[in-house]
Amino acid sequence: MRVCYLLQTHKEPDQIDRLVRQIKSMSPTAQVLICHDFTQCDLKRSTFAGLSDVEIIASQGGRGNFALVQSYLDAIAWLLETGSDFSWLINLSGQDYPIQPLSQVEAFLSQTDYDGFVEYFKVFSNESPWKQSEGYSRYAYRYRTIVANLPEWQQKVLTPLKALNYLQPFFRVNFSYGATLGLKISTPFHEDFVCYGGSFFCTLSRKCVEYLHNSIKQYPELVDYYRGVANPDECFIQTLLVNSQLFNLCNDCKRYFDFSQTRNGHPRILMSADFPALANSQAHFARKFDFATDRSVLDLLDQVLSI
Repeated sequence: MRVCYLLQTHKEPDQIDRLVRQIKSMSPTAQVLICHDFTQCDLKRSTFAGLSDVEIIASQGGRGNFALVQSYLDAIAWLLETGSDFSWLINLSGQDYPIQPLSQVEAFLSQTDYDGFVEYFKVFSNESPWKQSEGYSRYAYRYRTIVANLPEWQQKVLTPLKALNYLQPFFRVNFSYGATLGLKISTPFHEDFVCYGGSFFCTLSRKCVEYLHNSIKQYPELVDYYRGVANPDECFIQTLLVNSQLFNLCNDCKRYFDFSQTRNGHPRILMSADFPALANSQAHFARKFDFATDRSVLDLLDQVLSI
């Protein structure tokens, strides 16, 4: 069994380097594929020259639109076209980090009866952790970008305009990822094809990955739909895999994150004070960490990972 660790990155080359080296030190035979947005920052390929089976391909970053999903799908296509022999695919960002020794993670995957570990819930139901109005605003409207990026102070100034979203059903405005305008559309969802949501980060067996790869060719109209909605990364994988009814999926993405102080969908930066919770977690990875905020928490994790 071989695991491929897919890193979708766009900043902090030093932090990416640390993550890659930690992965390769714990799992020397693992494949690491880095999809990096070079428009955001440079990532020198020579950094990983001494490491085997580490590849970098150019990718487009972004949040709130289809770019992250497209990067994932491009990575899948690259792996399959180049003949990678991976058995499992684990996707991470450059700000993720293992919190369990990878020998344990990979042994767990080699023995499991599950085909994938992915968080999922019915978006348009009472079981959704999102407000139903949020689910409809995301997936019942087709968005176009008015302004690509907004500084935080402008987001705060414009936020009161979101009151318009609750006064009428015809359009939605959003300022979380720039300024976007969404117009009401028909969705592809119905009783036999449910809209599922959850974390973008997941651990999938090869047969799940191959199904996703084939699905984008089989259902181009569905891909086109997802290109226009908000936050497709938190819906696309779940909706395809769960509705297929082909796989034994564990409703647990094996990730630790803290959304208790979230703003605009970002989990809280984890710090040294979070180490006890991380050490006692049954998750395999945690997010997100930031070198500029607190890198000592990674030093603490390294002590656990080296045991």
